[in-house]
Amino acid sequence: MHQPPSPSGSATRAITLLAVAAFAAQAMVRVTDSLLPQIAADLQVSVGATSIVVTAYLLAHGSVQLVIGPLGDRFGKYRTVAVAAACASVMVALCGLAASLPLLVAARLGSGLATGWIIPFAMAFIGDVIPYERRQHVLGSFLSGQILGQLFGQAAGGVLGDYFGWRAVFFILAAMLGLATIGLFYELARNPVTRGAPAPAQNGRHFFADYATVLRSPWARTVIVIAFVEAGAMFGAFTYVGADLHLRFDLNFALVGLFVGAFAIGGLIYSLSVRRLVNRLGQTGLAAGGGALLAAAYVTLAFEPHATIAPIAILATGLGFYMLHNTLQTNATQMTPEARGTAVGLFSAALYLGQTAGVATAALVFDRYKGVPVFLIAAIVLLALGLWFAHALKARRAAGVEDMIRLD
Repeated sequence: MHQPPSPSGSATRAITLLAVAAFAAQAMVRVTDSLLPQIAADLQVSVGATSIVVTAYLLAHGSVQLVIGPLGDRFGKYRTVAVAAACASVMVALCGLAASLPLLVAARLGSGLATGWIIPFAMAFIGDVIPYERRQHVLGSFLSGQILGQLFGQAAGGVLGDYFGWRAVFFILAAMLGLATIGLFYELARNPVTRGAPAPAQNGRHFFADYATVLRSPWARTVIVIAFVEAGAMFGAFTYVGADLHLRFDLNFALVGLFVGAFAIGGLIYSLSVRRLVNRLGQTGLAAGGGALLAAAYVTLAFEPHATIAPIAILATGLGFYMLHNTLQTNATQMTPEARGTAVGLFSAALYLGQTAGVATAALVFDRYKGVPVFLIAAIVLLALGLWFAHALKARRAAGVEDMIRLD
């Protein structure tokens, strides 16, 4: 199996700074969810009209990942993340300065186009510098930055908005991105690990050849399709968990926010226990177990007799999702090592496009039938997906491609 080079320098410090940038990037994905009423009131538009700042960001963030991959493969993944973080810090600050909804939408589009580079290339960089047998552990730890960013975006965004105003939230995130930028460029100057040369196979290759390299691989196509379906089923249902709790149990929105935040706690439990879980279950066990846990959690959410059960089910949803998703991530970093940036970019784009398609599709069901059928469909799809992925991993293992990682 291909082993990444190991130049002298600190991979841990370099990856920690990537996690800081990933924190801010992931917070930007969800930060406007709780700020929409404040933004609408300040800019004197309706909440419905203001929601375009959410969809505009998601579309920009997801679609840019379809085209950026070869650039990171050619110019260096760490360098590309540093430049993207610098651009993102400026665009996020402009969000806080926007005086009208069109200007805010433009700044959010720019923010999405910039932050969309950060997480895929950070993952691809980890794939370059961390050997495969240790990679799921490192990626699992790296996930903690994204999970905390998501929690900050969903919960702290609203709290800070209440105390300091919605503009201050963007300024805080811009400052985080600015500090991460300084650290990333410092690492580029001082840490040899961050300046790895592109693989020789990439020299002189046509830009679009990287996409052909990825899409010619049956395993790469399988992982990308699974990622699309996983994101669509998972977030197509999870987006409506809060609304279902409010409508079914008449919970206030503050309590709904706290309950939904249990998803991030489940993710942190996975991040903190990833070494033990991988050693005990292996990739096939994580895929099948994650799908089964997601199915059980969504069935519980569909039929829960009382709202107090919801936080436990939501926590299980977070744990199950990251068991399945982190296994997908690890395989995405290795499916075409000679075009790793392109591969991870396509993988990440599939996640965002799948999420967009899933939320839009589930909306049609939720508006007519409420949450129960949405959650049951997600349970069936995610269980089948986890079992399918586990079977595919076993087939690769039987064919001589090692997938059972051990972390000593």
